[in-house]
Amino acid sequence: MEVSKTLAFDVNSLRQDFPTLHQEVYGRPLVYFDNGATAQKPKSVINTISKYYQEENANIHRGVHYLSQQATEAYEEARKTIQRFIKAEHSEEIIFTKGTTDGINLLAFSIGETLKGGDEILISGTEHHSNIVPWQMLCERKGCILKVIPFSTKGELDMEAFESLLSEKTKVLSVSHISNALGTIHPIERMIRAARKFDVQVVIDGAQAVQHQPVNVKELDCDYYVFSGHKVFGPTGIGILYGKKDRLNALPPYQGGGDMIAKVSFEKTTYNELPFKFEAGTPNIAGALGLAEALNYLNALDLDAWLKHEKDLLDHATTALSAIEGIQIVGTAINKASLVSFNIEGLHPFDVGTLLDKQGIAVRTGHHCAQPVMDQFEIPGTIRASFAFYNTYEEIDRFIAALQRSIEILK
Repeated sequence: MEVSKTLAFDVNSLRQDFPTLHQEVYGRPLVYFDNGATAQKPKSVINTISKYYQEENANIHRGVHYLSQQATEAYEEARKTIQRFIKAEHSEEIIFTKGTTDGINLLAFSIGETLKGGDEILISGTEHHSNIVPWQMLCERKGCILKVIPFSTKGELDMEAFESLLSEKTKVLSVSHISNALGTIHPIERMIRAARKFDVQVVIDGAQAVQHQPVNVKELDCDYYVFSGHKVFGPTGIGILYGKKDRLNALPPYQGGGDMIAKVSFEKTTYNELPFKFEAGTPNIAGALGLAEALNYLNALDLDAWLKHEKDLLDHATTALSAIEGIQIVGTAINKASLVSFNIEGLHPFDVGTLLDKQGIAVRTGHHCAQPVMDQFEIPGTIRASFAFYNTYEEIDRFIAALQRSIEILK
């Protein structure tokens, strides 16, 4: 049952739902700006997981006893919650995975079994390693060719180059909805339309998107969409692979074992129907329930107010950072999600991040699992501050003050 939009957007009130935010680090109140790596969890998610283990713990599917049936019903209802959240047509198009990385590896293996030498895989130059390495492994295994869409100094994809790379040889387009290193929101609607001119299977990495904007997979018309629970205020170790029913039915399974089979003999095994064909073994039941509760929590927010607040946070941070001498913002696309990557002239990102941590400010430093992006900018990495709806303008002001103190110390 869908949660109605009854929760008004009041950031100070909403923050009370997130226990982790209310603590001190090195004697300073925590400012958590590492949401791009993982988001904090509301109490309702924590309570859902605890309740499962305390009151409902049992393995799912095929069990005839009460607890198993209750757990199975809750698990499959969680699948339907996720189906509704991303507007998929069928619940069996929702495959539970360990996360975005697991989903992409599943696809790279299963799609790869249908490809041959010389077939081309197309990705962008802004991708996370999780959307590079599995396709490279596929190319090594099958003799396919990996091609890369270039991007500008702003962090925007070269769309003319992209369209010129598409051909009858292109079999897979796999691109992030939003860049985790730069915050760029890629024009995936246009990219999907262009790919439809050829027989291309389109994979969208939504790890950085579902927590920052509504996603409607039917309207997008992508073949596959993957995301992680922990980035969307749910548990770690759980993720989602959406796939069009006909596409998934045409693929071989990624792993073998229990639950993904219909019948097993020593002569031949018959695989189960969707979605179970791709869910071998005992799943992360508590994770699935927690993820569904996280999406229910988001469904109860005022969407327009939530998205406006995140945009205002980004604008406030960008303006304040730009006023600091020696700051270089890395990734200045017109369409960005609420994260900002930057460097300070003459200072290493790790040193700055360490001093910020001592002042209670949690940011991410390094290459953000996007080394080719850093190579293009000829930098070792960046400092990344990534915001969620529970962050405040006051936290950004504290972050800026701490950053200025760090610069003074290091220079």
